[in-house]
Amino acid sequence: MKLTATLAGALMLATAASANQNIADQYPQSMLYSPPVEVIPHVWSAIGATAPPTYENGGHNNNLSFIVTGDGVVVINGGGSYLLARALHDEIRQITDQPVKQVIDENGQGHAMLGNCYWAEQGVPILAHEDAAAEFEEYGAQILQAAKSRLKERADGTCLKGPDETFSDRHVIEMGDFTIEALYLGPAHSPGDTQVWLPKQKIVIAGDMAFHERLLPIFDHTDTAGWVETWPLFEALGATYVIPGHGHPTNYAQVRRYTYDYLVYLRGKIREVLDEGKGLEDSYYVDQSPYAHLHTFDELATRNAGRVFTAMEFE
Repeated sequence: MKLTATLAGALMLATAASANQNIADQYPQSMLYSPPVEVIPHVWSAIGATAPPTYENGGHNNNLSFIVTGDGVVVINGGGSYLLARALHDEIRQITDQPVKQVIDENGQGHAMLGNCYWAEQGVPILAHEDAAAEFEEYGAQILQAAKSRLKERADGTCLKGPDETFSDRHVIEMGDFTIEALYLGPAHSPGDTQVWLPKQKIVIAGDMAFHERLLPIFDHTDTAGWVETWPLFEALGATYVIPGHGHPTNYAQVRRYTYDYLVYLRGKIREVLDEGKGLEDSYYVDQSPYAHLHTFDELATRNAGRVFTAMEFE
């Protein structure tokens, strides 16, 4: 399948000045870090900063995507705050007069769910995986407090609102010209990681299953062994286009290189530390230089190594 003009443009944008973690805000007239781009016809994404969430980027450091189906709009990710969700809705209204009819949260993290209050206020139903809903219910208060501390007045209106409906493995939405499948393929970056698959268009909105411009973060609840095992199911979808959770639209080769290959590489390095009888402090110094060019490397590499060591001690 040939690359569409819209995706080609998005990829050209990605190789220009766009995905630079040192640019605080690319769209200062909006809470969004950057305006939405049409990846393929009728599928849009507002690409977030590849830096950690900050006051300057409005907490928009993930991708906020939406599908204009012909009979309504489906939004992927509630957003990291009430005002950020409203800013996305403002952009949608400039693109189409079709109403937003569904929000899908890709996981239970703040950048996926803290904007839910805005969408609920609009009467839009919200869907998430059951594990993501449980994660947000347990840690939502902490997530909200951290966002308020970081965003200050830019967090105004933000409150806790979980999904209205959950699913376990697969939830299908038929709307307009689109079949939209919300999928849980298995353990990965965080509980309930969801991929939104459009089989007719061969595009997957991958969420935090896939990274390529910034180093993936490994949290205490990240299952790196499970992620490696889940990955083949993700590639088996056969997508031509991949919108990752962070960074610009790309393809399987790129996200495999910087997600699956990185996980296998880092786990291999930590296995060497364990086999040599060394400890946690030694894990911090394993060589991750092949990935040092990725954004957020300085913030995450050492932490990632330590968390993988702690997990692999008990595998």
